[in-house]
Amino acid sequence: MLKPTLLVLAAGMGSRYGSLKQMDGVGPNNEAIIDYSIYDAIRAGFGKVVFVIRHSFEKEFREVFSAERFSGRIAVEFVFQELDYLPEGLAVPEGRVKPWGTNHAVLMAADVVKEPFAVINADDFYGAEAYQTIGEYLSQLGNSANRYCMVAYDLNRTLSSNGTVSRGVCGVDAAGNLTSMVERTQIERMPDGQIVFHDGGADEPLAEDTPVSMNLFGFTPDYFVHTCDYFKTWFAENSHNIKAEFYIPTMVNKLIGDGTSQLRVLRSTAQWHGVTYKEDKPALVAALNEMIAAGKYPKNLWE
Repeated sequence: MLKPTLLVLAAGMGSRYGSLKQMDGVGPNNEAIIDYSIYDAIRAGFGKVVFVIRHSFEKEFREVFSAERFSGRIAVEFVFQELDYLPEGLAVPEGRVKPWGTNHAVLMAADVVKEPFAVINADDFYGAEAYQTIGEYLSQLGNSANRYCMVAYDLNRTLSSNGTVSRGVCGVDAAGNLTSMVERTQIERMPDGQIVFHDGGADEPLAEDTPVSMNLFGFTPDYFVHTCDYFKTWFAENSHNIKAEFYIPTMVNKLIGDGTSQLRVLRSTAQWHGVTYKEDKPALVAALNEMIAAGKYPKNLWE
């Protein structure tokens, strides 16, 4: 059985959080969220982790997340997302200062990932159940092509009490496959308990168990080919906008919409945790302490 790879998107600097939150300690021995993600991935049968980072913080990142940290339990590789890392024939438009978004980050791993792989955000805590679910699915794919998956969470398990959030709201057909993914911004729980997103000044309600994407996707390597091809089209259409970003849902919606690929939606009842705002950190630390006390994680992950 082929072991899947974990692709960790860690190139973002977390501007809202105010620091390099990918390396911020949240565990009792200064473990980062990434540590728990990799620990869960190892338990779920993943064989390699690939970090997408920036050259500007490579030294600091490698010092923390070297292969030695994980005691040889999983292979480790690094790739880089930079503004000018573009397919041949493309050039950076004048005034552009940031790389091109999450799906551009995924593309950076094309040369080192040759097996089914899961994509995660470095600063999201997905829960052991989610890694087990997606790991089992990816392990069965072998040399399949155009068979993707994602772990969808109940919306009410992904909110922050410290501000609004943006979520990809998923449409799912009777067979469990994705039909659409629509980005909804400014989602929050109102004082009356209802979850709404603010759209043009109107409050549109969302059900508690609305399936949403937290950027936990699973792909086969053909996804890189599709991404490289379509990125050129997207780039031509968006290069005038120096802030445009090539997101994973953009690519997924395209492939689903034109019938190229299918994406199975794997539902999870796990509680997602993240640090969208600095004020979210104490709640995450408390949740981890509860899980450690319950025996779900050891006090020191890598001893």
